[in-house]
Amino acid sequence: MTRAKTTSSERKTSTPPPQKGEALSQRKLDSRAEDSRLIAGALAGNQVAYRALMKKYHDPICNLLYRMIREKDEVEDLAQEAFIKAFQSLASFNEEYAFSTWLFKIATNNCIDYIRKRKLQTFSIDKPIESKDGEFSFEIPDSTYEPDRELIAGQRSRFLEEAIKSLPPKYRTVILMRHSEEKDYAEIAKVLRLPIGTVKAHIFRAREMLYKNLRKKIQLY
Repeated sequence: MTRAKTTSSERKTSTPPPQKGEALSQRKLDSRAEDSRLIAGALAGNQVAYRALMKKYHDPICNLLYRMIREKDEVEDLAQEAFIKAFQSLASFNEEYAFSTWLFKIATNNCIDYIRKRKLQTFSIDKPIESKDGEFSFEIPDSTYEPDRELIAGQRSRFLEEAIKSLPPKYRTVILMRHSEEKDYAEIAKVLRLPIGTVKAHIFRAREMLYKNLRKKIQLY
């Protein structure tokens, strides 16, 4: 028996590979869909979703912050603060926009506030920050003189001291070592004989508790 020959019209036509631009657009859509699922889970109280969002954006946020201040020791702290502020405001996030852009904006503004307080001049304030979802700009907070600034600063300092004292011991210890003694993460881990990841997690949790405690009080000043 002879095998019938397959004509060219009968052969399957292969699907052309997606173009580079199409593949990039699809990755963005997939990423935003993933973010949407994780945000819904986080808002429902799913800690795994919170951790997944942090893991996904930790390195991009740190890279962005390092480009702004060039201080490795401060980048992790600023990144943690950005995630805390973002998670506290997560319910107000508008999903018409990319979560990454919103998160980068929070991180950038937080870093600008740090730069203003430290009076660092390490980047141009006129140049937009680039992200994978486009560019965005920012504004420097008003730093005009206020006659009662010292009084306000003193009251805020007292609020902070009280909030730190109210922390559970394991969180109070790492916060004091990090900010009062100015030890880096590796030093804290060595002194407390803890994995560095545990130290970072404790500091993140401590800051989150402090932020919740102080947010409404600080707004009054």
